[in-house]
Amino acid sequence: MQSSSPRMAILLLLAAIGLISVVDTVCKAYTDELHAVQLVWGYFVGIFLTLCVYFTIRRVPTRKLFMTRRPLLQAARPAYLVTSIAFLFIGLTYLPIAEATVIGFTAPLFITALSAPLLRETVGLHRWLAVVVGLLGVLIIIRPGSEVWHWSATMPLLGAACFAMYQLSTRQLATTETTETTLFYTGLGGLLWTSVIVGPFWVAPTLTHWGVFLVTGTMGALAHLCLISAFERAQASLLAPFNYSKLIWVAILGYLVFGDLPGLNTLLGSVVIIASGLYVLYRETRQAPPAALRPSLK
Repeated sequence: MQSSSPRMAILLLLAAIGLISVVDTVCKAYTDELHAVQLVWGYFVGIFLTLCVYFTIRRVPTRKLFMTRRPLLQAARPAYLVTSIAFLFIGLTYLPIAEATVIGFTAPLFITALSAPLLRETVGLHRWLAVVVGLLGVLIIIRPGSEVWHWSATMPLLGAACFAMYQLSTRQLATTETTETTLFYTGLGGLLWTSVIVGPFWVAPTLTHWGVFLVTGTMGALAHLCLISAFERAQASLLAPFNYSKLIWVAILGYLVFGDLPGLNTLLGSVVIIASGLYVLYRETRQAPPAALRPSLK
């Protein structure tokens, strides 16, 4: 269990979001060859294999990995993640990556709203303001009433709600579980849940597809390690606005991979979103007590 460290938590979350953005971009490129559900299955195959190698190198005892005080939550958490990614990948099949991503930016609003009743965190006016301002930046980009509002737009919206539950459950587990245990159940649970539902969508993967599974799985494992470590160091409602940093990643990757150039609305909305995250960081670092006086998360 780590002590409170907001700056390090934010850096870890930003790294996780960057890795996840690359995974989303790679998987979107293959949605015309494999169904979204099979892509999610392959992603978790890669994650689980990567974790097996990681834990073997670190010589972590298998018994230690399975030890948990909250088995039901450890089982539910990867289910939230699987459904979140599946909904997003289905949306990516029909929507540009930037548009699917910004619809998913409603997740921080879900996180902030639910962190008080589920985690008993104090969510002050300034954090609410930062999240709402960030959401306004999203609305500037997607321009309600435009062609973005297609039925497929509901997919990343549902994914955002599931991802919020995933992050909140990560924070809950951080109070009692080790990083290794939660990371292990992320890979194992994700593989088991996707194996249950992949059957109707199965297509024999090519060698290239297996390579995609392994590469995205490795990046995913690193992302979840960063994410778990971030929630061990800071409150969920503090980290929520920094999910918006994904917009920067997908704008760059969308241009490099798909040739999509961000328009004026995208640039303006990005400025608003970034400003909301920086405002939270400023408030936290300005008001945080000395390290010796900060309460432990234990």
